[in-house]
Amino acid sequence: MSNETKTTKRGRPVIENSARQAKLATKQAKIANGESISRGRPSNPGSKRQARLAAQQARLAAGLEVKVGRPKAAKTADEAVAA
Repeated sequence: MSNETKTTKRGRPVIENSARQAKLATKQAKIANGESISRGRPSNPGSKRQARLAAQQARLAAGLEVKVGRPKAAKTADEAVAA
C-alpha cells in the first residue's frame, strides 16, 4: 500500500486567448496597480435616493439625529383615548 496520491487536472481546460481570460488578466493588472475595481450597477447621482442619502450624510455630519426607516404614524385623539 502506498500513501501517494495521483494528481490529475480537473475541470474544463483554459483557453488562453479567450475573452474571459483577457478580462481576468486586466482585472489582475488593475489589482496589482492598486486601481479600484467597480462592481455592480453604477449609481445615478441625480436620483431621489442619492439626494436623500446625501441629505442624511449632511445631517449626520452636522451632528443631528438621523432616523432610518419608515416614520411612525401620528396618533389621532380617538386612538389615544382607546389605547
